[in-house]
Amino acid sequence: MEWTRKDLIGIESLSRDELETIFQVASGFKRILDRSVKKVPALRGRTIVNLFLEPSTRTRLAFEMAATRLSADVISMNADASSFVKGETLKDTARNIRALNADIIVLRHSAPGAAFYLSKIIDIPVINAGDGSHEHPTQALLDGFTLLEHLKSLDGKKITILGDILFSRVARSNIFSLTKMGAEVTVAGPTTLVPSSFASMGVNVIHDLKTALTDADAVMLLRIQHERQSSTHFPSLSEYTSVFGLDKRRAEWLKPDAIIMHPGPINRGVEIDSDLADSERSVILEQVTNGIATRMAVLYLCTGGSISALETSKE
Repeated sequence: MEWTRKDLIGIESLSRDELETIFQVASGFKRILDRSVKKVPALRGRTIVNLFLEPSTRTRLAFEMAATRLSADVISMNADASSFVKGETLKDTARNIRALNADIIVLRHSAPGAAFYLSKIIDIPVINAGDGSHEHPTQALLDGFTLLEHLKSLDGKKITILGDILFSRVARSNIFSLTKMGAEVTVAGPTTLVPSSFASMGVNVIHDLKTALTDADAVMLLRIQHERQSSTHFPSLSEYTSVFGLDKRRAEWLKPDAIIMHPGPINRGVEIDSDLADSERSVILEQVTNGIATRMAVLYLCTGGSISALETSKE
């Protein structure tokens, strides 16, 4: 199908066809990234502003790299270097960016709904790079793309998301994406971080690690989101690790060819054993690489790029 949306605000509102369209375009861009000349002129003359009002490393760098590979001009801003420190509102900041003839705003913000709000007050594409504990759509897209590369199809596949589900925007976006793609999703962790209410999203809620990992095709680990917690949700990190940390012994409960994922940053020795994070079963660095192709796809589609034009450029 052809993409018709101006913005990418979240995964919840997307259809499976739309997800597959993004994955198809990302696949095309990944093949381009394997060439000796890795740039295409798809967004030449366009200006992309990365407005990151919350700390980020991988997401910000991946968006900068994606925009550069599409031949766009890129300007990155953070809260300390913007007029937010002088009291300017998000609305006024965005309108000023638009008045400077920017073509796309990639927004990362601590407030849930910030990207949706911005998309309603400016007429250029807004890409959500993470809004509080709400959604992180491009992370879910690169995760889904990575899973498809290894599993070929997600229909009927068993995917376990393990860790801090309650405060994770990555978990929410992945639940929406993976269930739409036909996967059987399990969320696991302590009851304080994985409440039974998540069952309403169409996933299995399990608090026993062995049950959650047994026969899984992939496990996606999440770090503890200390910055979004206002109180302690478990006695200590060492006790969390002793019950829910993934090590080589517990990894044997997975299917023999199951893959291990993590959106980063990794807390080595907490949610995952360091040797396991660097093992052949880990696709963590593949996720980082795929983040460029999937974000290229999003930027391309939201600026009116078509699949047919991309196919022609590959020829």
